[in-house]
Amino acid sequence: MIDVLLDGVAIGPLLRLRAPLSFWGGVDESGTVVDLHHPDRGRNLSNSILVMTGRGSSSSSSVLAELIRSGAGPAAIILGSRDAIIVTGALVAAELYKHTVPVLFVSDDEAPFEDGKNVIVDTAHQPALRVLR
Repeated sequence: MIDVLLDGVAIGPLLRLRAPLSFWGGVDESGTVVDLHHPDRGRNLSNSILVMTGRGSSSSSSVLAELIRSGAGPAAIILGSRDAIIVTGALVAAELYKHTVPVLFVSDDEAPFEDGKNVIVDTAHQPALRVLR
């Protein structure tokens, strides 16, 4: 199942995080994962089609909005579980900064894409998510 949580279009390499992540303290201003205990520490989220599960802190929404504003945020976010905090951050960036980052909820059976593959998210078309050849 694919549910559109925030409309938009984005193209980029798929980056699938191996563990839940909090943007608050887990990502620096360049979009790099800095959480000392995260298995993807050192990876940069900028301009990726980010596949993730959030890990708390309501402050993550403001950190995500600022990453999007500065251009260091992901191009799109694909959530494995619904997360109002992440959607709120993307909504704030769209409203305040006019930078839209589409957000989708995608069940595991609908997201068999490999890390690094170029993917397009286009919520105006079906399917909303597909691998580019």
